[in-house]
Amino acid sequence: MFAQSSWYLANLENLEVIKLISQVIKDFASGEIKQASSLFDCDTELEDYLIKSYYKTASLIAASTKGAAIFSGVDSKTSEQMREYGKNLGLSFQVVDDILDFTQSAEQLGKPAGSDLAKGNLTAPVIFALQKEPKLRDIIESEFCETGSLDEAIQLVKSCGGIERAQELAKEKADLAIQSLQFLPKSSFRVALEDMVMYNLERID
Repeated sequence: MFAQSSWYLANLENLEVIKLISQVIKDFASGEIKQASSLFDCDTELEDYLIKSYYKTASLIAASTKGAAIFSGVDSKTSEQMREYGKNLGLSFQVVDDILDFTQSAEQLGKPAGSDLAKGNLTAPVIFALQKEPKLRDIIESEFCETGSLDEAIQLVKSCGGIERAQELAKEKADLAIQSLQFLPKSSFRVALEDMVMYNLERID
């Protein structure tokens, strides 16, 4: 995939966009390293989670929306606003995805529920729940060595308000994405961009 993307990048013939998308490839790698270095780390802060989420998800969407703006010939202020839209849409998308890891069935997810937590990848619902439930820390730091401990951890995340607070975070980022579009003239195109944000939130309604 990286080889293919490099080929298509070379054919864009726009240095600014080439640099933009090249940074995304770098961000992907940084995100994977950041995640691998913080597995089962219950001291992970929300800001750390958001940085990792930006590297792994939002960076690509931000670069795509800014790149499209650059190709449209708009000024730098407008292209930067579109980058903010993409960044916050991407962050909201990742938070929603992490919520679904706790609220959907294995059949719906196509993977076991709580699979991120099982691997030690602590996402927004877990980080919020850890602020309220000390027992959750003990279970995670044991790396789920006891039978049934993963299921117990999942239930604690749900019962301690981790899901609800993560939903608030997803909505907060969605609101920021929509705010970034307010400088655009009202049109069906702006509505479509706003609808994309709301569609993402509807996945957790």
